[in-house]
Amino acid sequence: MTYIIQTNHLTKDFQGKAVVSNVNLHVKKGEIYGFLGPNGAGKTSIMRMIMNLIKPTSGEVVIFDEKLTSSSYEILKRMGSIIEYPIFYDQLTAVENLELHCEYMGYYNKNAIKSALDLVKLKEYEGKAVKDFSLGMKQRLGVARAIVTKPEILILDEPINGLDPEGIKEFRNLFQMLSKDYGMTLLISSHILGEIEQIANTIGVIKNGKLIEEVSMDQIRLQNTEYIELKTNDVKKAAFVINENLSISNFKVLDDSTIRIYNLEIHPGEIAKKLVLSGVLVESINKKDNTLEDYFLKLINGGVTHD
Repeated sequence: MTYIIQTNHLTKDFQGKAVVSNVNLHVKKGEIYGFLGPNGAGKTSIMRMIMNLIKPTSGEVVIFDEKLTSSSYEILKRMGSIIEYPIFYDQLTAVENLELHCEYMGYYNKNAIKSALDLVKLKEYEGKAVKDFSLGMKQRLGVARAIVTKPEILILDEPINGLDPEGIKEFRNLFQMLSKDYGMTLLISSHILGEIEQIANTIGVIKNGKLIEEVSMDQIRLQNTEYIELKTNDVKKAAFVINENLSISNFKVLDDSTIRIYNLEIHPGEIAKKLVLSGVLVESINKKDNTLEDYFLKLINGGVTHD
């Protein structure tokens, strides 16, 4: 099995308009695949097609080397998901909601429910009615429901919505553990790029329903260029000093307050000293490197579609 999830020319039209167009997605077994794109780009529609919640207009979804059809019940039993906002029976407790889900899935293991609630830090609230849960707690319960049957694939659409920074960190560790220790394959969409950058093995970037890039995070890191970022109130004079007094030509003026210097042989402190002695106000000067956010924004603002 080369890919555990694959889409071939996947297309979905709504009211005559293509919201997903000719998407060829490739997710490897055991990896965390970060699915990125602006709101309305088509991420949720693709995830819904992978979970057989909506049918493609054309193209196909292949999971575990089998084409997904309306009768692919055994395939779906091996998958867990949160698609959009998780819905529960609000009058029931966390445990009762998970018991119903396990019954529906034909999965009978009482210990698995307690284990799932423990993993998402909800064990002490297992007897509390879901109507009294906060948004973050409902999101945690959604993840518990997705993992309680020990699926081989997790499809998670914005799973860290509503979580505080501590909760986001806990889920980051949980997702990495599920991938590493349980061998689960995770397809995760998120608008929090810094989190995807920390956990993903591969990213897919979608724009206007089209997949414009599919690349490993290792490749992105190799492409990252370190630079020194200078903030000043006089970029014209700063650029002159950098070029003439420091003999640095490899720099770029980004806007009326920011310069990026790509020559790292001179320490930022030396650059700042020379600028100050030349009468240039240095608001800040820091050594940085390109991030997934930089890469993503570059693609979205001018990426080339890969068919």
